[in-house]
Amino acid sequence: MDWTAISGNLLYAAFFIYLIATFFFAGTIRDKKKGTSRVAGNIGITLAIIGFTTQIGYFITRWIASGHAPISNLFEYTTFFGMMLVFAFIVLYFIYKVDLLGLFALPIALLLIAFASMFPTEISPLVPSLQSHWLYIHVTTASLGQGILSVSFVAGLIFLISQVDQSKRSKHTIWLEVVIYIIAVTLAFIIVSSSFSAMNYEATFEAPIEGQQAEITYNMPAITGPYNGELISEDTMSPLFQAPEWMRGEDAAKKFNTFLWALLGGVVIYWGTRLILRKRIAAAIQPLLNKKVNPELVDEVSYRAVAIGFPVFTLGALIFAMIWAQQAWDRFWGWDPKEVWALITFFFYAAYLHLRLSRGWQGMKSAWLAVGGFGIIMFNLIAVNLIISGLHSYA
Repeated sequence: MDWTAISGNLLYAAFFIYLIATFFFAGTIRDKKKGTSRVAGNIGITLAIIGFTTQIGYFITRWIASGHAPISNLFEYTTFFGMMLVFAFIVLYFIYKVDLLGLFALPIALLLIAFASMFPTEISPLVPSLQSHWLYIHVTTASLGQGILSVSFVAGLIFLISQVDQSKRSKHTIWLEVVIYIIAVTLAFIIVSSSFSAMNYEATFEAPIEGQQAEITYNMPAITGPYNGELISEDTMSPLFQAPEWMRGEDAAKKFNTFLWALLGGVVIYWGTRLILRKRIAAAIQPLLNKKVNPELVDEVSYRAVAIGFPVFTLGALIFAMIWAQQAWDRFWGWDPKEVWALITFFFYAAYLHLRLSRGWQGMKSAWLAVGGFGIIMFNLIAVNLIISGLHSYA
C-alpha cells in the first residue's frame, strides 16, 4: 500500500474541507433573523472537525510511510502547526461559541498548509541528531503551544477590525493595513511559487561562491541575480540588478529574489483589492463584523488563548528543548538563533500576561500585543528557518 500517496491525498482533502468550512462560517455574518446564521455555524464547525480528523489521518499515514513522526522538516512541521491551530480553534469554539473565529482561523490554517506545500515533501530518513523521542515531545508540544497562541492573534485581529475607528486615518488604521498587506504577501508567495513551479521554470546562473564557480538554479524569473553572476540559460528573464556582495551564499540571492516576488505580489493583491473596494480593506470588512462581534467576548478569547498557550509553549519550546539539548549537545543552552527566538517569544507573552493582569491592558492594547506575538511566531517559523543559519537549520 502506498502510504505516501494516501497521506498526500488526505492532506489535500483536509485543505479543501477547511476551505468549504470557511465559506459556511462566512455565512454566519448574515442577519440572524433569516435563521441561517446558527445553521451555517453548525455546518462550519462540523466540517472543521471532519477536516481536522482527515488531517490526523494524513499525520498517521505519513508516520507509517516514514517510520517516524512527520515533524522533522519544514513541510511536515508547518502542516502540523496548521493542524494544531485548527485543534486549538475547535476547543475554544466549543467554550465560547464565536463563529467569527472560524472565519479567520481556518484561512490562517489554509495559508500555513499552502505555505508548507512550497517546500520539498519527499520523505527522508531522520538525521542522527533527530533520532530521539524528545523530537516528538519537544516539537509537538511547542507546536501545540504556538497553535493556541495563534488563536489569540485571530481573536485580536477580529477585535481590531471591528473596533478601530475607520472614519479617519490614524496609526491604528495604518498598522492594521500593514498586517493585512503581510497576509497578502504570504498569499502572493504561495501563488507565485506554485505558478512558476507548475510551469517548470528554471534559470541557471554561474557565480563565484567561496572562490569557485558554481551553478545556481532559480525557479522564478530573476528580479535580482547572484553577485557577479552570469545568466547561462536561454530564453529566460535577465535580472534587473545584482544581489549585494554580502549575499554570496549559494541560496542567499535566490531567497532574496523569492522575497522580492512575494513583496511585489503582495502589492498587486493588496492594492488590487483596495481598488475594487475603493477603501481600506479593514474599513470594508468592518461593517460586516460589527453586528456579529461582542468586543468583550473576543477580547476574553484572545486573553484565554494566551493564558492556555503560554505555559504549553514554555514547556515544549524551552523546558523540553533544554532537556533534549543537554542530551544531544551536552549543554542546556547555546544561543542558537532558534533558541534565542524561542526565548524572545517566551518573554513577549510573559510581558503580555503581566501587562494584562497588573496594568489592565485590555481591549485595543491587548489585541495589538496578540498580533505582535503572532508576528514573532511567524518570524521564528520563516526567517529563522530559511535565512538565519544555526543548529536548527535542518528544519
